[in-house]
Amino acid sequence: MAKTKITVTMDIGILKKLDALVHRKVFHNRNQAIQKAVDEKLSRMVKNRLDRECAKLDAKFEKALAEGILSGRSEA
Repeated sequence: MAKTKITVTMDIGILKKLDALVHRKVFHNRNQAIQKAVDEKLSRMVKNRLDRECAKLDAKFEKALAEGILSGRSEA
């Protein structure tokens, strides 16, 4: 995957926690830690959006629709 360099400004307290994780060998370096954190955050945001959209669905309607589609296929 292509990569590019960026500059990040962060609170010194967060940076100290990050460095402690690197020092304890949880991550190889700051870059890996930040990349992993951003990736996990983005994944959670996508999942949370999906969860919110699913919560809007009418379960009875969706079940009836699915059963109708499946029964339609079995008759073909």
